[in-house]
Amino acid sequence: MKHSKGDRNRILVVEDEPTISQVCQRTLTAEGFDVDIAVNGAIAQDMLDEKEYDLCLIDIRTPIMNGKELYQHIQEEHPEFADKVIFTTGDVLDEKLESHLKGSKRSYLPKPFSPDELRTIVKEVLEG
Repeated sequence: MKHSKGDRNRILVVEDEPTISQVCQRTLTAEGFDVDIAVNGAIAQDMLDEKEYDLCLIDIRTPIMNGKELYQHIQEEHPEFADKVIFTTGDVLDEKLESHLKGSKRSYLPKPFSPDELRTIVKEVLEG
């Protein structure tokens, strides 16, 4: 996979809550990753079409285009990347959402999460 900045892994964080996106950016940058932030799925879709990423951390509930819709785009347009998606959600009790998460067979991180939990799941998915 080609990268624009040496051989550092590039991660796209799709998150509309500024506090969470800041925690993700600080934590992952400190681990040596290049991190881009998109506040919704539509912006993320454009970014994914323009750049190559090693991993995408997607909040399920973002405005304009939600995480499920973005994941569908990834499956259709970037199928080789679909296994490098981690979902985040603060709504783990929603039965439809739980069904989607199990059906996608993707890793997910319930909110709120700690920097250690974020580092661990990112490492697991990248080493996949």
